[in-house]
Amino acid sequence: MDYSPLTPEVNVLLLGDSEVGKSTFLSRLSLGVQPQGDDLPPYELPKLRDIDQPYAFDISLYGRPYRLQFYDTASPQNYTLLHPQFVILCYDISSRASLDSLASTWLPIVNKHFNYDENLPVMVLGLKRDLRKQWTLAEHGLDKKGKGPSVMLHEGLQAAQRMLCDHYAECSALTGELCRQVLEDVAKTSAKTTTEKGAKSQGADMCTMM
Repeated sequence: MDYSPLTPEVNVLLLGDSEVGKSTFLSRLSLGVQPQGDDLPPYELPKLRDIDQPYAFDISLYGRPYRLQFYDTASPQNYTLLHPQFVILCYDISSRASLDSLASTWLPIVNKHFNYDENLPVMVLGLKRDLRKQWTLAEHGLDKKGKGPSVMLHEGLQAAQRMLCDHYAECSALTGELCRQVLEDVAKTSAKTTTEKGAKSQGADMCTMM
């Protein structure tokens, strides 16, 4: 793929609690498109070093090249000083607390530090999809709300809608499940940020499930 100084660059920032799977997701992206399956892959995900951020990925979309530069909260440069064109709020599907943290901790950070762009697109991304477990009858009885520790699909989507996010998606970076679809959505949204209309959703399309 041809890359030149004129190639549009899009900074993508991943935010979320520690250990929700952001680094593993970025490792998966570094492999590009790989075979998908329910079993663990026969290869190891590469180890990425925080000091090497941003992690750059060159893609071709709509007949032109783009460079996506990914940062997360472990960036050597303070992430609050970055100027992302796209923010992805990440949580662990097997940890309800990490989803709650998006609204209580991470979305306020986005609103405080990145309010320079009212058209900044924000995605909610559920990671570790392979660890989701259906709630047991005991969990329904123990929790006053009748919920187990795992976040169900409709709950994640509803949380993204409440936060007025533009997209909702899930994947398992470990197994590769739905990673191709997430990467495609991230790439398309990133490309749209370079257009005059931008990538912010409108009206009924405020939040979409892949």
